[in-house]
Amino acid sequence: MTIETLPRPIAAAHAWRGPEMAARQDWIRPLTGAEIAALDAEVRRLDASGIDIAAIGPADMPVPALAGLIGEIRWQVLHAHGFILLRGLPVERWTTRQTAIAYFGLGTHLGEPVSQNGKGHILGHVKDIGMDYASPVHRGYQTAARLPYHTDSADVVGLLCLRPAKAGGLSSIASSAALYNAMLERRPDLLAELVRPVYRDRRGEVPAGAEEWYIVPIFNPMPGGELITTYVRSTMRKAQRFPQVPRSTAALEEACDMLDALAESDEFHLDMDFQPGDVQLINNHWVLHSRTEYEDFPEPERRRHLFRLWLACAEGPALPEVFTTTWQGANANGRPGGILVPGVALNAPLEAE
Repeated sequence: MTIETLPRPIAAAHAWRGPEMAARQDWIRPLTGAEIAALDAEVRRLDASGIDIAAIGPADMPVPALAGLIGEIRWQVLHAHGFILLRGLPVERWTTRQTAIAYFGLGTHLGEPVSQNGKGHILGHVKDIGMDYASPVHRGYQTAARLPYHTDSADVVGLLCLRPAKAGGLSSIASSAALYNAMLERRPDLLAELVRPVYRDRRGEVPAGAEEWYIVPIFNPMPGGELITTYVRSTMRKAQRFPQVPRSTAALEEACDMLDALAESDEFHLDMDFQPGDVQLINNHWVLHSRTEYEDFPEPERRRHLFRLWLACAEGPALPEVFTTTWQGANANGRPGGILVPGVALNAPLEAE
């Protein structure tokens, strides 16, 4: 695609800027007392049944009192701004297993939980377990390091705060459509670099029959004016370790530098300071997310800990074919199937591994 053929600016509710959203409160949804009571009853029933968390589906948690809430989440995340923050899940009164049941069960009403890594985890843990972010096979969520703006490999990404850090660890998001529009206006020559395919490292999590890398553009303009974005710059850099992968160009690096700088600027991003019981849900195709570096508590039981979900949503936006073919597989509804490694069963561990 050339500068002349770049699509026009994206006009959509999810093309927002951070200061605009910070001045509003409609993306924060406190849970009501009635909703908490209904959810608590279901959680205790399911916990007593001994059900395997990985086996929970929407039929296992039929909660009519939450239908309105689930409808609001679906609308905001899949059809409006692309994100929502739920506030007030009573994690202080539940065990770790009960909290996982509540979070996982709610998630299944939005979409199908899919694997987040090569271990088949469909309930993930964002926690510093001493990994090295510079390693090609380690993931940033296993460290306390600052995470640059990126996307994950699912329709919706959810985070539930069990415990915040001693200091830092802000969650930051930015609209990919707003970033696209800014680059189109200011440097269309660099934007053209980001609509071309780029090589990325699979970090050792290789599906059957696939190479150790994959190829997909960062910005994917779709028919009808939609924009689908996928961006993990660290995997682009790590892919350079393979001699078969073409060398990155100065133009591509400059384009990524500009995208990073825009996302990090106060003009575009929105910060969230998680409280225990907060649940952030974002549309992975419309929103980039990041996290500031953090300092943790020395006591293991107080250390920062988030649950994570990747959800494949039947109502998600239309995607480029490459998303569910050469990059990752598809579920029964044709949505991104997460990270599937041969011989690895899906599971929902209660502790970080």
